[in-house]
Amino acid sequence: MAAPRKYPDELRERATRMAVELRQDPATKQGAIARVAEQLGMHPETLRNWVRQAEIDGGVRPGTTSAEAERIAKLEQENRELRRANHILKTSAAFFAAELDRPASR
Repeated sequence: MAAPRKYPDELRERATRMAVELRQDPATKQGAIARVAEQLGMHPETLRNWVRQAEIDGGVRPGTTSAEAERIAKLEQENRELRRANHILKTSAAFFAAELDRPASR
């Protein structure tokens, strides 16, 4: 279960949009993230991470998009489940094979 989010999605989207718009203008580019973060009462590094991820999702910056990261996480979870099931099956097969090899006692 994921930890609860400190900031609502609406604030995240608004802050990201504001920072991206200010960074597009050369006159306001310098320190735009810090100014927006201060206005909205959040840590600048939080906003910087959101902007970076938005740029990756938008194709402006190289990296793993949110959709790809979610897909990878689901595949890794499925892989763990399959490995666990495979281990259980191997263990039970070995147990029953050993039972068949034992001589019947009467």
